Amino acid sequence: MAETPTVGPERSGRRTIGTVVAGVLLVNLAGAAPAVLSGPGSPWFQGLAKPAIYPPPWLFGVVWTLLFTLMGVAVALVWLAGESDPVGGGRDGWTARRVALAAFVGQMVLNVAWTPAFFAAENLLAGLVVIVALWPAVVATIWAFDRVDRRAAALLVPYLAWVTFAAVLNYRFLALN
Repeated sequence: MAETPTVGPERSGRRTIGTVVAGVLLVNLAGAAPAVLSGPGSPWFQGLAKPAIYPPPWLFGVVWTLLFTLMGVAVALVWLAGESDPVGGGRDGWTARRVALAAFVGQMVLNVAWTPAFFAAENLLAGLVVIVALWPAVVATIWAFDRVDRRAAALLVPYLAWVTFAAVLNYRFLALN
């Protein structure tokens, strides 16, 4: 008689860890990809007047890596929601997860669009338009994540704070240049 594979805590734990690692890697790769094509090293950007609130350039890489990591964990929590929660696994739970994941993808598209709009197009106004659209998209994602997993929503709050700062910074660049 063949043994039936069990889904015990060990297998479930490995799946959870694998999903979180995959989420972190995918979000970091997607988020960092536009910076490979264009970024702050261009002569155009170097020639811009910098606002007084412009942080040291090295800080952007550190902050974005941290934020993308938190976002990856958050999206993994939403993805995994319902597997151990009977409410989250039902039809309403699946709908909430789908809405949350769609909101995440939508805000991520806007996030990724900012770098080409600002740096590659060398267009401060286009960057501002994208980031102003990103802000409510992040709020909507936090709201949708909260309906699925409060921890996932909380992990996105620092991201919202940084997007708020980045929008003000983008505006200051536009005002000065």
